[in-house]
Amino acid sequence: MNLTIDLDSDVPIYQQIRDRIVEAIARGEIAEGDPLPSTRRLAADFAINFHTVNKAYDLLKQEGVIRVNRKSGAVIRRDPRTGPPDPGFAEGWEDRLRVLLAEATVHGLDQDEVVRRCTATLSGFRSPAERVSR
Repeated sequence: MNLTIDLDSDVPIYQQIRDRIVEAIARGEIAEGDPLPSTRRLAADFAINFHTVNKAYDLLKQEGVIRVNRKSGAVIRRDPRTGPPDPGFAEGWEDRLRVLLAEATVHGLDQDEVVRRCTATLSGFRSPAERVSR
């Protein structure tokens, strides 16, 4: 897994780390049981405070994407092939989607363009069947 962050972005670094890990899972680059770098290691690699990485990992843990224990560290927990999403996930996701679609509309993207971009983005992620053959 190759994470990249933009230190000059308006998006907080912890959120960028969280987002890149979720994207890596969706692309099939990392899967259930795969370890993540320690918070100190990742912080050193990016020359950032380890508490920033810890905040990203805490967020992923709260979302049920990773599990953390003292022996194995942070490990990917969620495998999209293992069943339906956690209860309440779809509703929360739809709320966030609504805001993104509203932003696209406010900035002048028409429905066809939004759908085209969504389709292109989704095509970059692996389907559950493709993840099985990883």
